[in-house]
Amino acid sequence: MENFDFNKKLYVITESAISKGKSNEEVVKEAIKGGSEMIQLREKNWDKEQVKEEAIKLLKICKENKVLFILNDYVDIALDIGADGVHLGQSDMSIKAARKISNKKNKNLIIGLSTHSIERAINADKEDVDYITIGPIFKTRAKDYTVGTEIIDKVVNSVKKPVIAIGGININKIDEVLEKGAKSIAVISAVVSADNIEEEARKLVQKIKSF
Repeated sequence: MENFDFNKKLYVITESAISKGKSNEEVVKEAIKGGSEMIQLREKNWDKEQVKEEAIKLLKICKENKVLFILNDYVDIALDIGADGVHLGQSDMSIKAARKISNKKNKNLIIGLSTHSIERAINADKEDVDYITIGPIFKTRAKDYTVGTEIIDKVVNSVKKPVIAIGGININKIDEVLEKGAKSIAVISAVVSADNIEEEARKLVQKIKSF
């Protein structure tokens, strides 16, 4: 998806372990109905073949709805199935290596990178990435540290690439994140674990769009 505008977007990331029995397909469909324009498949405990099979299903849903589909970690799978992009962590394949691989098959592959400090965000900004996530802003189940809200405006004012805030953000905390300059928000549990996914996604989208 060329020339995607990362501004004012709700980025929903899957985690089937906390979806209260709903499949990733159900979660994604409801999140999209609620207004999410970015979806990431993230299943850290699945084997690679299972991830690929799931990615194909979710990509189909996203394409039908003209929503950006990002795959976590696997550059090769993203390229193989025609995903819009891939998201990498600090310990994953380097951006340089990922771009070298993607340029052979899809020069427009979107590459996102996780950062956890101002220094890492500034370094990421110098690399060939399309967007940067900063977090965890608040406490999460998966991370034993936080970067807090104060870092957001510092990062936003220090980099040119789009910045997406992530980590423990929900409807009760989103205002203070947006007030610090975040334009887009990534969530997992706030949407995936919601009793009414569509409604919760819509509430978050409305906050983001109206800020």
